Amino acid sequence: MSQYRLEFHPAAKKELDKLDHQVKVFIIKSLSLFIEEYDTHYEVQMMKQSKIKKLQGEWEGFYRLRFRNYRVIYEKINDQLVIHIIRVAHRKEVY
Repeated sequence: MSQYRLEFHPAAKKELDKLDHQVKVFIIKSLSLFIEEYDTHYEVQMMKQSKIKKLQGEWEGFYRLRFRNYRVIYEKINDQLVIHIIRVAHRKEVY
């Protein structure tokens, strides 16, 4: 069992709620699997596959998680053991 939990920023929750039902279900299931499997080794593996990217510039300190054509922007808050979801949007709109 993972030591992390998901927490959504209110704006990210609104973005998720606006998505098509099938897309929303896909992203929620994918995030659940992500959080179950998450550890340092899994993160490195996902980075090698380009599914996770450490962001730079105004998004420095955040990570991008890729699910098909959708992107989830998140940050890890280690002392609280939280993966905080900041954005959920189509790849054209996420940045």
